[in-house]
Amino acid sequence: MATQALSRPVAPASAGVMLPAFTLWWREIVRFYRQKSRVVGVLASPLVFWVVLGSGFGTTFRAGSGSAQHYLDYSYPGTLILIVLFTSIFTMMSVIEDRKEGFLLSVLVAPVPRSAIVLGKVLGGTTLSAIQGLVFLVFAPFAGIHLNPLQVLWVAVVVFLVSFALTALGFAIAWPMDSTQAFHGIINLFLIPLWLLSGALFPMTGASGWIRVLMYMNPLTYGVEALRALLYPGMEATFPLPSAMATLLLFSLVMFGLAFLMANRRTTRPAA
Repeated sequence: MATQALSRPVAPASAGVMLPAFTLWWREIVRFYRQKSRVVGVLASPLVFWVVLGSGFGTTFRAGSGSAQHYLDYSYPGTLILIVLFTSIFTMMSVIEDRKEGFLLSVLVAPVPRSAIVLGKVLGGTTLSAIQGLVFLVFAPFAGIHLNPLQVLWVAVVVFLVSFALTALGFAIAWPMDSTQAFHGIINLFLIPLWLLSGALFPMTGASGWIRVLMYMNPLTYGVEALRALLYPGMEATFPLPSAMATLLLFSLVMFGLAFLMANRRTTRPAA
């Protein structure tokens, strides 16, 4: 009897969290940079937007204090956030593609906890979007910004928190979907207005009352303001930097929790 008990097949143990998460993270990195057009598009589109819009407004723009400021300088933090947003969200289209290709189903039936799937995919998108955002810092001198190593470090922390939150949000949106068209529709309806109301294009002071309320409620506003405070230390900040950083951290945790809850819903269907 003891021999029979020992000879029985043992159910495969869970592979843990870190190794599957690392594997999925690395897959996201390799997959993204193999698609050269996506890399160029994510960087080029906001760059063109920044140059054309900033040069168009020129020095006619006035910040809340009433002092003249070149619009290229004012819109630089918002453009950096836009690059992060584009990369974070569009890398999560891989969730839909993985479902159509059958890869997601094979991962779901493997002895891998869903927390590993969420962590690996979200960290992969976060890494990509943070790298893309930090690459944009090479254009900082054109906005009159000269960073020291400590500033670069704190900017990297802000960019990472925004990237993590937006990637987790993109994961939560993409998880129940089986159509990239529907995913794009959500982006156009919800995420682009989220960026528009972040203070990226216009300051909170001087805006209509109901717009200011929406901007205060918008977590991306705190990301833009944190970057503006770090990139332009002498300018008057709308929010204290510690308060903005704490809000970003809370936003990141809430979005990751939402992504985890969505992944644990038993509604995932294989592609038709």
